[in-house]
Amino acid sequence: MPLTKAEITRLRDLREKKHREVSGLFVVEGPKVVGELLAAGADLAELYATEAWRGGAKTGPLPRIVTEAEMARISHYPTPSEVLAVGRLRRAALESGELARGLTLALDGIQDPGNVGTLLRLADWFGFARVLLSPDSADLFSQKVINASMGSFARVRAITTELAPALREAAAGGAPVLGCDLAGDSVHALAPAADAVVVIGSEGRGPSPAVRATVTRWITIPRVGGAESLNAAVAAGIVCAALRRA
Repeated sequence: MPLTKAEITRLRDLREKKHREVSGLFVVEGPKVVGELLAAGADLAELYATEAWRGGAKTGPLPRIVTEAEMARISHYPTPSEVLAVGRLRRAALESGELARGLTLALDGIQDPGNVGTLLRLADWFGFARVLLSPDSADLFSQKVINASMGSFARVRAITTELAPALREAAAGGAPVLGCDLAGDSVHALAPAADAVVVIGSEGRGPSPAVRATVTRWITIPRVGGAESLNAAVAAGIVCAALRRA
């Protein structure tokens, strides 16, 4: 059965956050990322694919076969993909005392979706227990975030919450709250840790004043060359590697 005009409009509307919030759904497309989400057991509600797709999904919803012309109409990209998935929004809540256990990556005002997705991948790679996102960070369910995470979106516990009170509680519970600053201790002197929060602020302004006030130790990545700054995800990777150093 051909897609109706209403179905096409609904799927296209999911590119906007306000429609995702109202419908409780998000959309993602592309064989690789959809395959990663299916393999990770993401909560997918619908699957649309052309005859060219060879995903062979053994989990998740059965694909609804659409023509290439229909896929072009529902695609969010100039060049349509072979498969598009619709997932259900599932927002995790931060539990009391949770940040005192395990490693946490806290994203303060990271608005670039590509950076947020890459930071989710970093947390997945280094086995962090969770990622916190401030409300002014990029939307976790943005397709750009999900694509950049390369499947880590479905494996990492990610929580959008006000950071300052959460980090104050973490510090009170004994977990060091680490922030990046040029005046901090060298990252090379950072001892491996099983419990800690790593705060990553925006490249333009760094952590917000409220979040800065919760930091218990400042860390710097020594500069040898002439670059003015590091990309937020690159800086996070260096600090994460230091905490996981054997």
